[in-house]
Amino acid sequence: MKTIGIIGYKKSGKTTLILKLAEELIKRGYRVAAIKHTNERIDKPNTDTSRYQELLSQVAAIDPEETVIFLKGKKNLEEIIPYWDMDIVLIEGFKGEKTFPKIVCLREESEKAQLFDGLQLCTAGFASPSLPVKSRLFDFNILEEEDIKKMADMAIEKSFKLPNLNCRACGYLDCYSLAQEIVKGNKTINDCLSLKPSTLVKVDGKIISMNPFISQMVESTIAGLLSPLKGFTKGNIEIKIEKKIK
Repeated sequence: MKTIGIIGYKKSGKTTLILKLAEELIKRGYRVAAIKHTNERIDKPNTDTSRYQELLSQVAAIDPEETVIFLKGKKNLEEIIPYWDMDIVLIEGFKGEKTFPKIVCLREESEKAQLFDGLQLCTAGFASPSLPVKSRLFDFNILEEEDIKKMADMAIEKSFKLPNLNCRACGYLDCYSLAQEIVKGNKTINDCLSLKPSTLVKVDGKIISMNPFISQMVESTIAGLLSPLKGFTKGNIEIKIEKKIK
């Protein structure tokens, strides 16, 4: 699944850009999801839903037009993203995340020092169409259709998401270091060995991320347990456990 972040401070155009990007990507046939980070509480006061939330850790609300699921406690992106079966995920906020590339929305020059972390693909912002391109603070104008198309191309070609395992199998100390090299064009997502393990484990349909060492250990353990059994032959192994593990 491809992932790209849209970061910036308030009133910098993040939401507008995400909506325009999503519209353009959908026109091209991509399935698009969005994740938004907010420092404010997400709730609906004085409703039955909010009363359920006070007591229960998981609550769903279903009306004729939409379904909303509330999960108690802060979740990280690695826990949330697997819920979607999408082509591209647009992430608003999460400035401190270091495992995917970003478009930086700017209001003024000084914000570059605060928002640039080596993962920026480009910058964007609001500008009058009459303003000369050379005098702009950013690379792309959120209000120009052609610029939206160019950023959509970038989202398709250069977006990615590393697993945040920091397993070092790629030769770097952490996923952030590899992500920086991918953005620079020195490495590709294929250099992350944890994204293509030889052993795949799913729990309730969601893939459990494993670094290469754990993947190899699981593979060796299962093969070692099964090899003495009558009828065992070399080949692909598929195991399904119906019992719910508590």
